Amino acid sequence: QVHLEESGGGLVHPGGSLRLSCTASGAKFRLNTMNWHRQAPGRERELVASITNVGSTSYADSVKGRFTISRDNTNNMMYLQMNTLTPEYTAVYYCEADYWVFGDETVAGRTWGQGTQVTVSS
Repeated sequence: QVHLEESGGGLVHPGGSLRLSCTASGAKFRLNTMNWHRQAPGRERELVASITNVGSTSYADSVKGRFTISRDNTNNMMYLQMNTLTPEYTAVYYCEADYWVFGDETVAGRTWGQGTQVTVSS
């Protein structure tokens, strides 16, 4: 149906920045709301930021003013700009998207990427 792939994770020093990307692929689909989630070691997965198909955004309190979510509807991509990172932001970051697939029928679905590791350490 629709496949999501994250990229851009890695090791960054405290105070540094990273930009994560999420690329969607498939046939005859349209993305609706897209989200970034994270799962830190020993903790449950949590929603970090959301963006609708018209660009409305929302953020978890823990990342407001530090993270910026954006998307490129033409190229079916989503981004997460992360600034002034601290070790507390170390986690696996996942993208998630609601979508429609157009065929003989229009089918709605939700899919996740495999995640990209972000490690903030000196």
